[in-house]
Amino acid sequence: MNADQHAAVEHEATAYLDGKPALQGQHKVTRAQRNAAFWSSSFLTNLPAAAWQSQTMTLALAQYMGQERVSNMEMLANVASVAPEALIHAVRCSGLVLAQHSPRRTELDLLAVDHPRVAELCKVLDIFDLAHRERTSAIFMWQSELAELSPLELMSYASLYAFEHWIPQKFAAAAQSTPKNDGADWEAVNDILLWKLSTCAGDSTRLTDAVIVQSLAKHLSPFLFPSPSGQPARKDLREAFANLLAAQIELNSFVAQSADAFSYDDSIEFVRVGGRLEIKVLDAAAHSAWERNGRKLAALHNYWYYRAMDAFVDSGIAMQQIGSTANHALNQVAYTKALRTQLQLTEVYGVSGTVTTDTGDTVPLFQALLSLELMNVFFQRDFLETYIQHLRTTGNWAMALSMMAMNGLRDGNQIRFPLTWSSRDAKIANMVGWTVTSEFPKGNPRHAAWIVDFWTSDWSKLATQLKGDAPGQTPELLERPILKMGQTLVQLPWVVGLQNNSTAAINNLRRLGARRNEARAETQRIETQLGAKLENRGFKVVLNWNPPKEPDDFAGEVDVICARDGKVLVLEVKSTYLRRSQQDAWQHETTTLRKAGRQLQRKVAAVQQALLDQPELAQRLGLEAGASANAARGWIVDTSIECDHQRFGGFLKVSLEELLIALNDDRHLLHDPDGLFSQRAPAASAEQQGLYPQGFSAQRFIDVVEAQAVWGNV
Repeated sequence: MNADQHAAVEHEATAYLDGKPALQGQHKVTRAQRNAAFWSSSFLTNLPAAAWQSQTMTLALAQYMGQERVSNMEMLANVASVAPEALIHAVRCSGLVLAQHSPRRTELDLLAVDHPRVAELCKVLDIFDLAHRERTSAIFMWQSELAELSPLELMSYASLYAFEHWIPQKFAAAAQSTPKNDGADWEAVNDILLWKLSTCAGDSTRLTDAVIVQSLAKHLSPFLFPSPSGQPARKDLREAFANLLAAQIELNSFVAQSADAFSYDDSIEFVRVGGRLEIKVLDAAAHSAWERNGRKLAALHNYWYYRAMDAFVDSGIAMQQIGSTANHALNQVAYTKALRTQLQLTEVYGVSGTVTTDTGDTVPLFQALLSLELMNVFFQRDFLETYIQHLRTTGNWAMALSMMAMNGLRDGNQIRFPLTWSSRDAKIANMVGWTVTSEFPKGNPRHAAWIVDFWTSDWSKLATQLKGDAPGQTPELLERPILKMGQTLVQLPWVVGLQNNSTAAINNLRRLGARRNEARAETQRIETQLGAKLENRGFKVVLNWNPPKEPDDFAGEVDVICARDGKVLVLEVKSTYLRRSQQDAWQHETTTLRKAGRQLQRKVAAVQQALLDQPELAQRLGLEAGASANAARGWIVDTSIECDHQRFGGFLKVSLEELLIALNDDRHLLHDPDGLFSQRAPAASAEQQGLYPQGFSAQRFIDVVEAQAVWGNV
């Protein structure tokens, strides 16, 4: 295969991966039609090894292995013969390991007869398949035990479990300064509740007072208020829930740590030793990157909190009383946390001072964030801390819950059960006081209503969506913690009282709300704000520059170009959300970032050419006409931290937050300078020193970013 033929193959595969052609005439081309057209192409049949070994063709082959409608056994046999490693890699990242009912798996078995490498791959897949079926069988068994329960009733057992096990563990860990990671627990509960919504009767997500009373009298009250003559506690269902939860956690762990690692972690390989698999690390640095990303996120959480504390003091509000004297200290913390998330949303994600609900109403961003933090304070103080006090007194989780519930009824008929409910009007009335401003000293009922809607997930609509009748993203418990069931709003104190509100807010807007009308303006705002930061450091900045259109290669709009000291940076900005799985990160890497690398190849070339023959661009950047074309370098700047400091199309990918910290020169805030989060006295370290001891320069800025100096030992 000569260079022109290789380029033609790459071009066709790239178009296929990018979802092209999108239209045939005036009709949209479906994924199935595109698969059929591409994989039936005659040029694929006898391609040499070099073609299949390219990343583009391997990713395309992974698409083939991940679909079920089209078969091209002749092509696949050729790949197994000339490029077995490419085939194995494609099988891994296709997700076939968890979809072994696919006809593609049968094709691999047929190839295994004549190809030893494929035969070994099939044996590895068999081990995965057995392990997966064992775990899913356990899930199905315990689900059948809980099939009779409605979503509300299942939440009752989840809440009992949380108060019996997780809340005491959380408070014990906090007392010992060893934070407990709740992620696996909550992900499992989220999966269980989504299963219930996908299988429940249609009317079970529309609650009435009578339904609530009947359900809780049968499934919750017998545990809290046992009576010899009353309804017996369903200990069998409580035990079944515990077993289902354990099975779900085990399945999720298998998927995350084994199946996803097999599929999306190129730094390792699974080696068969008899009937079991062992992990062989091929690249230790790459293998530790996912864990390091977790440490980076924790450090960024600290960074924005320190930034918020400075903003809180500078605003003058720190000297004012917030709410009642009794609640002042907690309200200060809530206010600071809301500021933390607002700063991150505005500076990193370009969110403005208002956001829009699903119903089209406009909500003041800070009030929405503050309301969520005040919900957190309310549930922490009136539920979780009160429960722990009773637990320490009684030593019995059920008695502690009973005392919490009875005291709530005694102190003004308040619901203090392991899960709470109210009408929408009652919830709005309770939240009006959280919308007090100088303009509305008694609060604003309309704002309170919009804020309730902003944090609400409609479970009737979600149930319909999960049953396959409607498209859309699936909210997680953390992202929208007010659960609408008919005219009733349900909340889980053990979720709202402990959740990471920053993540909830970011993903509520950036993941669930990716198609909001404001999303495009937010991306533009990110670029404008980054440009202003660069200008403050002496760069000349050009935003949204359009190069001249060439007949064969239109580069497209360039997000940010900046120049200082003869150095030119071309920045491609990408705005996304916080990912939680290796699969999500891999898909981001192989779609958004792969495309960004190709875009930068064209855009950097266009900028280099324009600097040579377009005096106007050079002048705007403060450069002499005919400036050296070699001076321009490109960076992919992404709001996520996945794949940081990897290269795509030859260009470095860095996180926007890293750039902002490098420009602000405040990396010390990443490292908990006052010991607020580590419960230790601050110690002097290199991270406490500035990044520019000899003064700021473009070259030093580039060196700081490319050496990852912002992160230090994170």
